[in-house]
Amino acid sequence: MKAVIYCRTSTKKQRTENQLPVLKDFAQSRGFELAAIYEEQESAWQDGHQHKLSEVTKAASRHEFDILLVWALDRLSRAGALPILQLIDKLKGYGVRVISYQESWTESPGELAEVLYAIAGWVARMESQRHSERVKAGLARRKREGGHTGRKLGSKDKHPRRRGGYYLRYRPDLKNA
Repeated sequence: MKAVIYCRTSTKKQRTENQLPVLKDFAQSRGFELAAIYEEQESAWQDGHQHKLSEVTKAASRHEFDILLVWALDRLSRAGALPILQLIDKLKGYGVRVISYQESWTESPGELAEVLYAIAGWVARMESQRHSERVKAGLARRKREGGHTGRKLGSKDKHPRRRGGYYLRYRPDLKNA
């Protein structure tokens, strides 16, 4: 069976080096033929930002592989159960199984796996929300203590910012700025 690996980290500072070698060994131990590797450094919270995941879906629609290997289901999405279930159902329609290294139950067939997918999606979303709350609490504490948050004082943009939205609507003279 042909398999592809999808690795994702949340930021460009992080690397997939923890995921990739383990997933390659996992594929080899299962006797899967590795068709492609997709690596992405993008947040899984917002839809439309994961361009490599879109490529995976397109390749699945062309029946280029049978199995999608991921480190954990939260690598696919952190938006909750529904987006994960929708993606897995879409891939299933193309004849692709999603197997997670961290969630071994993804290899088991049947309806129980669908319930567990929903729970895993919910847990990923809750984990992401808790992380966001911790960051916000840290920023609030820093402000209370009189510390600075945000960019260093006096720092400048390295590249000019794009102007868009309301700014351009009311300043048409700057549309091409």
